[in-house]
Amino acid sequence: MKKIKFYSLKLCLLIILIFILQIFIPGFTEFFVLNEMVFQGEFWRYISSIFLHGGTTHLLYNLFALFFFGVALEKLIGSKRFLIIFFASGILANVISIYFYPSSLGASGAIMGIIGCLTIIKPLMMVWAFGLILPMFIAAILWVIGDILGIFMPSNVGNIAHLAGMGVGLLFGLFLRRYIKKKTKKIKKITIPDYYMTGWEKRYMKN
Repeated sequence: MKKIKFYSLKLCLLIILIFILQIFIPGFTEFFVLNEMVFQGEFWRYISSIFLHGGTTHLLYNLFALFFFGVALEKLIGSKRFLIIFFASGILANVISIYFYPSSLGASGAIMGIIGCLTIIKPLMMVWAFGLILPMFIAAILWVIGDILGIFMPSNVGNIAHLAGMGVGLLFGLFLRRYIKKKTKKIKKITIPDYYMTGWEKRYMKN
């Protein structure tokens, strides 16, 4: 098994660094946030907005989820696949959310993609959510229900982006589930040299 590179932890550190830049550099957030400027060619906002956060609480929630679920998924599928899911979920969530929100920022879409993938691969993994220890699939169902209800109760939460990210993660999970099963069920074949068997037969199988 290849050694994981802990991209989830590195992404957390990058997000913290960018949050510090948001605090101390005027106009930094505005230049990288996802808004209508993407329709004028500023496509970097689809990626850059993933690493921005609107406040300390928003930041801490996402850091906890990214590290906890990210490390678990990275160990299961490998660092490169984890990174692909993170960015694919985050970018596609942003591509969809721009049609519903005037502006948005945060890694929630990407994190929900990680959660979605982990739900398919390890549905019975026990996690801490909603103040309880729950199976992964139950926690995921509750998050989805919360986001669906949130669509009809307008707030500062990008519920549609969350659902889009979760959907991408679920699709990746379905694709990767076979890979994980093959990996965990792979058994090393024990081979016995022919000369050993021949010698054993001559010694112990004589009438």
